[in-house]
Amino acid sequence: MMHKDAPPRGPLSRLKHFIKTNLLAGILFLTPILATFFFLRFLFNWMDAILKFLPEPLRPENILPFKIPGLGLFMLFATVVLTGFLVRNYLGRKIVRVWDRIIDNIPLVNKLYQAVKQLVETIFNCSPHDFQRVVLVEFPKEGSYALGFVTGLATGETQRKTSEDVLNVFVPTTPNPTSGFFLMIPKKSVIYMEMGVEDAFKLLVSGGIISPDKKNIL
Repeated sequence: MMHKDAPPRGPLSRLKHFIKTNLLAGILFLTPILATFFFLRFLFNWMDAILKFLPEPLRPENILPFKIPGLGLFMLFATVVLTGFLVRNYLGRKIVRVWDRIIDNIPLVNKLYQAVKQLVETIFNCSPHDFQRVVLVEFPKEGSYALGFVTGLATGETQRKTSEDVLNVFVPTTPNPTSGFFLMIPKKSVIYMEMGVEDAFKLLVSGGIISPDKKNIL
């Protein structure tokens, strides 16, 4: 008698098993490659479209005898680096302060500008080293858990009013971990995790698809 877990014996069944297994392996291998390729192609084409903002006589296609793919990306990179160099010197910092004051006086625009500015500063200034430990906390309700990062021990009035050790915990959202919730939780109520901060970020951004405990099915 054939065991129920034994591989299929019939030719048709073996063919189906072969196709299914190798199709899955091919999808898992090719999908990241194709996704990366199409993303880079979209990025290059989108950046090259920036060149259309140049005056007609200065556009590369009117100067060079051939088209250079990715020239827009290179020019944007050079522009950002040059801008960063200029705003870091004394005169540049004064210009930035004047610009910020002008924007602050424009209703509605000032709110949008400050929100985007804070988001960018958070993304580029935030480091995994700012988070000390990965923890599980009961959030948003009892019986459900969320990953959080301990950012320090609460001090001052928080400790005095609670009369116990309280941790500052940042619970990020998925798939955008730059936003989230700041919670102050008693130390005894958190569950410490063994995973590192980088693994926790991968788990959060992927919505649980990429887990440090999962085994590669290939």
